[in-house]
Amino acid sequence: MKAFPLDKVYQLIEPGPVVLLTTAIDDKPNVMTMSWHMMMEFVPPRIGCIVSSADHSFTALFRTGECVIAIPSADMAEQVVAIGNCSGRDTDKFAEIGLTALPAEEVSVPLIGECFANLECKVVDRDFVERHNLFVLDVVKAWHDPKQVAPKTLHHKGYGTFAVDGEEITLASKMP
Repeated sequence: MKAFPLDKVYQLIEPGPVVLLTTAIDDKPNVMTMSWHMMMEFVPPRIGCIVSSADHSFTALFRTGECVIAIPSADMAEQVVAIGNCSGRDTDKFAEIGLTALPAEEVSVPLIGECFANLECKVVDRDFVERHNLFVLDVVKAWHDPKQVAPKTLHHKGYGTFAVDGEEITLASKMP
């Protein structure tokens, strides 16, 4: 073994697929690219996500307590990167990137029509926001696009590098 730089550890352990987080301030929808999230509970589905306090989306999520986590396929890689490379403070990302805003049922922010899944979420715990920018969300409604069969997801590896889901394997499990 050889020492590994601490500032690169996140590249080894990124938690899951790159997702898009939609929020809104004053009825103006925004979307950001996010890869720092984690499952916290099965039912109700509970997700923790880190949103930098410097991000426009942080203010919207903090004020409204609601968002949508939209899960893009790898086919949307260029759009995902474009979303992450501009700010919603001065850009209408839905118009600029060419995303279809669809109405949600339980929250007032839009779903993204191009994504294969959309999760309507409400903030249920803010205890870690001040110290860690960590919001705890409950998924209150989930959607999927049945036309997108077995979509591949993107996984951020740092500095513009992504891995795409590969082969799936199934192993026996004794878990319910």
